Amino acid sequence: MSKIANTLDEVRSIELDNAFYVEDGKWIESLTISATEDFDPAELLSGISGTSLFYTRTIPTGPTDVTVKRLTLLANESYPFILGIVLRKESIPNRIVYQDDLFEVVVTTREWEDFRELADEIKETLGKFELQSVNQIEQPGEPLDSGRLMEVLTTKLSTEQLEILETAYTLGYFDVPREVSAKELSEELDIAQSTLSERLRTAERALLALIYGPNDF
Repeated sequence: MSKIANTLDEVRSIELDNAFYVEDGKWIESLTISATEDFDPAELLSGISGTSLFYTRTIPTGPTDVTVKRLTLLANESYPFILGIVLRKESIPNRIVYQDDLFEVVVTTREWEDFRELADEIKETLGKFELQSVNQIEQPGEPLDSGRLMEVLTTKLSTEQLEILETAYTLGYFDVPREVSAKELSEELDIAQSTLSERLRTAERALLALIYGPNDF
């Protein structure tokens, strides 16, 4: 993932959707790549040794200027690096994203101590670990299944909701602390604050359902 990010200048994020071991150190890996400019997947992988393109398709992104493509590739490596650390600690990888030279990982562990051991392993191996949040849940999300993220955004969200997410992200509404307030964001989009709140809640609920599974209660 990091090699692809270093090769593609306009990359925004790379998400590992799934990985399957074949044989002799060969893996079939599914990646979702988001970039600010269009790119040729075959040309992208041609400069990375040990990889070959198996399948690719472009995911529509609505009114945004972001290019998103799903790649299935064959890679020669002893073990997908960050995934290997997670699995060795018997944790369930729910989401793995590489962005801004950092891995963002969502995992499920049985107990808190299991998580502490995983955190220590990541810090020892990578030299850095930062905990963003912890939640106690009854049912873990599906492993590495949040590659459906763009499909949810483009098939279950309206054009207006997609525009809100893009604008909110670009203007820093999701930053900590926020760069713009809800009032300022609603004024930028020329909609009521109540409409803004409803569309953001709908989008956020869809994203959380990907990570933690649907809420059937």
